Amino acid sequence: MNYLNLDKKKTAATAKELNTLLSDYHVYYQKLRNFHWNIVGKNFFDLHIKFEEMYDDAKLKIDEIAERILTLRFQPVSNLSDYLQQSNIDEASSDIKDTEMVSELLKDHGTILKQMRSVIEKADKAGDEGTIDLIGGYIADIEKVSWMLDAWTMKAGSSHPEA
Repeated sequence: MNYLNLDKKKTAATAKELNTLLSDYHVYYQKLRNFHWNIVGKNFFDLHIKFEEMYDDAKLKIDEIAERILTLRFQPVSNLSDYLQQSNIDEASSDIKDTEMVSELLKDHGTILKQMRSVIEKADKAGDEGTIDLIGGYIADIEKVSWMLDAWTMKAGSSHPEA
């Protein structure tokens, strides 16, 4: 790994946090598929399309996170049972209302953002600018989607989400 000029002992902590993030993204991805398939009601068209956009984005990030782990010369987690065990995110029911789906995703975004910041903290200690740059872009992406989902929950003319 000399070509990266990184200390493998230091990047081990980064790879561990990246594997947790990879696990989070796999559970999150499947939750988005679940919601995409099972959305019903007056918001079907909007959310069906939005959830598809979100799982397409998650699918790309899953691959990039795994490839970053490999770039650091570690092994990405690749079994569903391991994802479920390592993830900070829980699976969701298929039979919940649209508003509950959005609330669930916003909660997951907070969890994912926390994990991303943990990755950046470890990468910073290892001098790993490549990981910092990758995850920094992800933070901006998920913050924007979170803002949009949060705005969807608000009543027209209000600056506060519906309770």
